[in-house]
Amino acid sequence: MKKNEYYEGEVLSLKFPNKGLVKIAESDVPVQVKNTLPGQRVRFQLKKARKARPEGNLTEVLKKSPLENTTPPCPHFADCGGCAYQTMDYENQKELKLSQVRELLKTVCPELSLDECLASPRVWEYRNKMEFSFGDARKDGPLTLGLHKRGSFYDIVPVPGCQIVDEDIRKILEGTLNFFREREERGEKIPFYHKMRHKGILRHLLVRKGLKTGELLIGLVTTSQGEAPLKPFQDMLLNLPLTGSIAGILHITNDSLSDVVKSEETKILYGRDYFYEELLGLRFKISPFSFFQTNSAGAEVLYQTAREYAGETKDKVIFDLYSGTGTIAQILAPAAKQVVGVEIVEEAVAAARENAKENQLDNCSFFAGDVLTVMDELKEVPDFVVLDPPREGIHPKALSKILKYEVRQILYISCKPTSLARDLEMFLEHGYRPVKAQCVDMFPWTRNIETILLLERENKNKISDYI
Repeated sequence: MKKNEYYEGEVLSLKFPNKGLVKIAESDVPVQVKNTLPGQRVRFQLKKARKARPEGNLTEVLKKSPLENTTPPCPHFADCGGCAYQTMDYENQKELKLSQVRELLKTVCPELSLDECLASPRVWEYRNKMEFSFGDARKDGPLTLGLHKRGSFYDIVPVPGCQIVDEDIRKILEGTLNFFREREERGEKIPFYHKMRHKGILRHLLVRKGLKTGELLIGLVTTSQGEAPLKPFQDMLLNLPLTGSIAGILHITNDSLSDVVKSEETKILYGRDYFYEELLGLRFKISPFSFFQTNSAGAEVLYQTAREYAGETKDKVIFDLYSGTGTIAQILAPAAKQVVGVEIVEEAVAAARENAKENQLDNCSFFAGDVLTVMDELKEVPDFVVLDPPREGIHPKALSKILKYEVRQILYISCKPTSLARDLEMFLEHGYRPVKAQCVDMFPWTRNIETILLLERENKNKISDYI
């Protein structure tokens, strides 16, 4: 095989999250080609001609996979990089994701049984948070607002018909784009932030909505390089015919070079800088950047499963590490002696404390800071540990400290199976074994999936003997 040459072959299998293994006549070694599906016949350009792991870029799907039995309901699916599996029916895409997690974890723990993926109660219009980007659909094209084009860092696809958000979010998206386009047509152009030149004003539109409460929180993210017409923008939003209610409209300033939605300064234009959501009978205050599951209905399935996995927690002290706004902590609190949450985002910790008061839970305490350092300051010793880390998993040094607690059981909730597989190796090395595991499809039509795993310490030797 030669670099930059074009080849054809059949996709044998899919490695998480999107690496298809393509068998071609010219080589005995499968080529990794992203954004493919098992059973497809594809054409690709070879980009890395390594003997052990060659890689190619997909150029054309020559033949569909037998799994592709559905016409994508979203008009933007072919271009948008948000969803991956809309050419499959829901059961097929759920089983595909489950099989990827199963194969990944079997390489670490062959005896682990993973037989089912729990479905999301809402398959469409399930997302309660969206971050849209300002930009252009093509170089030097007109202003647009939407999601990144599939395989592109710069091009933005307008998505007024996005099917994984509800009608209110679609109306806010369309209203915002029309607002700034109309001003541009009147000669009042407000340029979008160009990621290469680091110049411009408009960066992102952040929208969050409570499924149960219907409350909306809207944030316009700009740089400080110029002014945006904030009062007319606010008035436009308040006049939209929405089914939900706007809890707050924010102006968020972000001058960082990285293309992430974050705040260097936040000003309230209208209402308040938080909204409420309800899960499993509890009420949660959510701030603009605090972690909260993006699928509220799916979160109830996930947290109900977590509660069942935790079992009898009477008279137990529970540590909820990476606790976000304290959702898991408060769901477990009614049946526990005490729950301690640790979260690095300070505004999320403040919200968690208020949430505990709102839910009349007096056995919860929350600490702000990195899990790695905060654990050294905690006076309590846990009887049970819940881990719900970010996508990159648990820092090895933090994991070593967690192991030293020598708790009998640990509940690990993961949004990235590769990180879970890596961390699982360390748990196995130190005497823990998986009791049961379950996948929950929190992100229908995308490549992402949530996995919940209960670990139990069988070896009676001290953890310090291993470390």
